[in-house]
Amino acid sequence: MAARSGKTENKKENQVPQGPMEVAVVKGEEKILMAWKGPVRPFKKRGKEFFSTVLAVAVLLSIIFFFIEGVMPVIVIAAVVFLVYILSTVAPEEVEYKITNRGVKIGEKDYPWGVMLRFFFTSRWGTELLVVEMPGVFPGRLEMVLAGGVDKEKLKKVMNDYLPLEKTPPGWVDKAAGWLSERVPLEG
Repeated sequence: MAARSGKTENKKENQVPQGPMEVAVVKGEEKILMAWKGPVRPFKKRGKEFFSTVLAVAVLLSIIFFFIEGVMPVIVIAAVVFLVYILSTVAPEEVEYKITNRGVKIGEKDYPWGVMLRFFFTSRWGTELLVVEMPGVFPGRLEMVLAGGVDKEKLKKVMNDYLPLEKTPPGWVDKAAGWLSERVPLEG
C-alpha cells in the first residue's frame, strides 16, 4: 500500500503542466522589457453617412422586432446605437502599455504570462494592434494599440520569448463582421 501511494506521488511531480492556464511564477524583481503609451482602443472619427446608415438599420430592425417581440428588443437596439455613437465620437484615453518579465501591464491591470496562449499583429482602421489571446479569461483577447513609434520587430522578439507568434483563423464572429462590413457601407 505504501509503495503504491509513493508511485502516484512521483507521477504527479513529473507531470508537465498542460494548457495556457498554468501560471508560471517568475522569481526575482520585475523588469520592464518594453513600454509605450497609446490609446486604449483603435479610434476612427465617423461622419454623417455612417450615423445615418446605423440609424436607418436600427429603425428598420426596431420596427421588425417590435412586431415580433414587443418593446424590449427596441430598447436593446437603442442602447446599442447609443454605444456605437459614443464609441465613434469620444476619443479614447491614453494608457501606458508595459511588457515585463512577469506578463503584460495595461495601465494598472496585470496579465501574467500563464494565462496567455499566443500573440499576433493586426490592424484596424489604419491602426496597428498587438493581439494576445487569453482563453478562459473574458473577453479572451488583449488588444494593445501600437502608437508612438513602437519598434514592432523588437516587440516581436520580446513577446516571442514568452509566447508563440501564431495568427488564428477567423472565427464565426470575425467572418460575420467581415461579411456585414462588405455589404453595409459603414465607412465615413
